[in-house]
Amino acid sequence: MKLEFKNSLSVKLLRVVLLSALIVGVVLSAAQIVFDAYKTRQTVASDAQRILDMFRDPSTQAVYSLDREMGMQVIEGLFQDEALRMASIGHPNEAMLAEKSRDLQQSSSRWLTDLILGQERTFTTPLVGRGAYSEYYGDLSITLDTATYGKGFIVSSVIIFISGVLRALAMGLVLYLVYHWLLTRPLSRIIGHLSSINPDRPSEHKIPQLKGHEKDELGLWINTANQLLESIERNTHLRHVAESSLLRMAHYDFLTSLPNRQRLQEQLDQILIDAGRQQRRVAVLCVGLDDFKSINEQFTYQVGDQLLLALADRLRAHSDRLGALARLGGDQFVLVQADIEQPYEAAELAQSILDDLEAEFALDHEQIRLRATIGITLFPEDGDSTEKLLQKAEQTMTLAKSRSPNRYQFYIASIDSEMRRRRELEKDLRDALGRGQFHLLYQPQISYRDNRVVGVEALLRWQHPDHGLIPPELFIPLAEQNRTIIPIGEWVLDQACRQLREWHDAGFTELRMAVNLSTVQLHHAELPRVVNNLLQIYRLPPRSLELEVTETGLMEDISTAAQHLLSLRRSGALIAIDDFGTGYSSLSYLKSLPLDKIKIDKSFVQDLLNDDDDATIVRAIIQLGKSLGMEVIAEGVETAEQEAYIIGEGCHEGQGYYYSKPLPARELMAYLKQARGNNAVI
Repeated sequence: MKLEFKNSLSVKLLRVVLLSALIVGVVLSAAQIVFDAYKTRQTVASDAQRILDMFRDPSTQAVYSLDREMGMQVIEGLFQDEALRMASIGHPNEAMLAEKSRDLQQSSSRWLTDLILGQERTFTTPLVGRGAYSEYYGDLSITLDTATYGKGFIVSSVIIFISGVLRALAMGLVLYLVYHWLLTRPLSRIIGHLSSINPDRPSEHKIPQLKGHEKDELGLWINTANQLLESIERNTHLRHVAESSLLRMAHYDFLTSLPNRQRLQEQLDQILIDAGRQQRRVAVLCVGLDDFKSINEQFTYQVGDQLLLALADRLRAHSDRLGALARLGGDQFVLVQADIEQPYEAAELAQSILDDLEAEFALDHEQIRLRATIGITLFPEDGDSTEKLLQKAEQTMTLAKSRSPNRYQFYIASIDSEMRRRRELEKDLRDALGRGQFHLLYQPQISYRDNRVVGVEALLRWQHPDHGLIPPELFIPLAEQNRTIIPIGEWVLDQACRQLREWHDAGFTELRMAVNLSTVQLHHAELPRVVNNLLQIYRLPPRSLELEVTETGLMEDISTAAQHLLSLRRSGALIAIDDFGTGYSSLSYLKSLPLDKIKIDKSFVQDLLNDDDDATIVRAIIQLGKSLGMEVIAEGVETAEQEAYIIGEGCHEGQGYYYSKPLPARELMAYLKQARGNNAVI
């Protein structure tokens, strides 16, 4: 802490010393002035006596001979002294032989000197004759004005006062400098060293010994302080070690060194606060080992502890996906998965943990396999507090273990069944292509220039043997996650190109085939080669295959997407941007990409007659396509009014149930023939 200058010991000492010196100087000077006043009064009396002695004889001669003229001469002689105010010669009972007076002298200091010396002082000496009888003739009387003496007294007093005070102050200053040099200056240096001491490591910076003070009180104080600092650091270190040990014992499991329940609650509290602010899900997974008691009984408790340590290490392998990992006690562990979007992410983590346990643990030449049951709760669906989520996760785990162990289960039955169905679908999806469960439907695309069918869009469908028709919005994300979308997408391209070849051979030579590409396919390095090979195998003319990519897929990696689109375009394919308006692409990106067509998302087309915002978006997309020289097609056209609106705005093509639902290849052939029969030119 920095010491303020006004509060420093040196300043306080200077004040005290100077004030004391000033008081002493004033007192001594006042005493000297009083003594000087006494001496001045004595001087007045002495001068008066001298004057009387000097003029006694002439005055006696004048009064004896009654010579008035001589008396006046004596009086005039007396008045040569400027201090004389009055003088008289004569017998007190008779008229004065000679006398004279003058006014008091004017002086600015009279008010003070008159108080000290008096305004005037009168002195008298008797005039007697010589001889045996010493006859008395009269008196010589003089009065002295004290103003002359007062001037000198004032000057002398001022000199005495100023010199006295200055001498006292000078002596005080010398004393202060001596005191400062011997005490306050060394103390300031000591304080400077004290301020640089690290509180966490007090003995790291010792106070250096002051030169010349090694054996006095300051030197002894410094040695004692350094010893005290060393003692403080030793005690602080011991206290920190003890506190760390107690803190670890209070917050961490002794066996596995994982956080315990108390520490987990603190971590989960903060995770839930952050998730609530960001509106994200949190999954709490309670892992309970199945029949761990029998392992302890079959082997030993030491082996059981080693298994728990090995299990903790396997769980730590998932740390990159976890917000927290803890041991509740016994054979129960908790994993917290923060910032998830969908419940299936928690299911994937739970399944990966169960899969990890399939590998046996090798301990003391024994191969031991552990099995576990996992209860899963979700924030905010299952609870909004740490206590509720942990309690329900434990309850779910216990319930699942009693019914069917070695699996995971969600607290909410609907989510649990959904996750199980999702996992089953993901498993079946890997075999669906080989088992021939996929097929394509085709939906026509109409040109508004001449009202004819100019293309069809190939749509993938999955006919599950047990669950029936699976919606694309359900199985496509699954296929993208496990990357089965790559072989599935290649199959779709192959089937679409094969079908387009058949239609061209049937006479519909100007027909175009549109195929959707997923984000995973778009960033797959082999895609341009696959497309080029298919166009050559099926002898399809340039621009007869149209590849649709989503706006959000393009924005994920714009540079890679641009390179792949350019390669696809060189092979002869057209490029269309699908679901336009739902992403965040900018005009500069659109200009830099090799695009041929913009496809307006059906969500805008469906409500454009009732929603001014949707109508504005549709109109803006059409104008944007025109300005960029691209074809614009609207999907989801279902009414004549919608068709009339988009045609009026200048849209080039349309697609939707107003023209036809998605059809199998044979039915679409019939649709094309009927369209030709109705004078539609293909």
